[in-house]
Amino acid sequence: MINIILFGPPGSGKGTQASKLAEKYNLIHISTGDLFRYEMSNDTPLGQLAKSFMSEGKLVPDQVTIDMLKAKMERHPDVEGFIFDGFPRTIPQAEALITLLEENGEEILALIALDVDEDEIIHRLTRRGKEAGRADDMDEAIIRNRIQVYRNETQPVYDHFAQFGKSHLIKGVGSIDEIFDGISQVVESRLDNC
Repeated sequence: MINIILFGPPGSGKGTQASKLAEKYNLIHISTGDLFRYEMSNDTPLGQLAKSFMSEGKLVPDQVTIDMLKAKMERHPDVEGFIFDGFPRTIPQAEALITLLEENGEEILALIALDVDEDEIIHRLTRRGKEAGRADDMDEAIIRNRIQVYRNETQPVYDHFAQFGKSHLIKGVGSIDEIFDGISQVVESRLDNC
């Protein structure tokens, strides 16, 4: 199976690239934000559990998130793999994901991070904020904080997978197709080495 972790700061184009990857390789794009919304809006037992933590202002435990991932994966037995977007954000989450995949005889093929400089991200997000009316994308201080949180959270995870030769940094600036070609080259190279 092709299991990919896709990293990138807000506004780096992860969603666009994940859609193209999903189509090309018959993968399911799993965004943790979408996952939480699905479980809670469908009032599943996992969604109810997540709500109980959130209603008390607590973070949802990693195991609940992992259980949601597992449930999502089980709903799609016929795909060629998964794109994990927004997860894992910490080393314990990375280890939990590795364990989940190993239980099914699978592993992470690659962690691919889109490299986009801060000024470009701010430009993209403020433009998106104006076009879509998203207040969180119009305040430069909020955007800079989101970028810093991303860097603080994801760098250790990137380094964790790098020790196994699975982390790859791709230039996230250029045309959508140029960026996608760079990502596809990493995927093909990793597949050739498996």
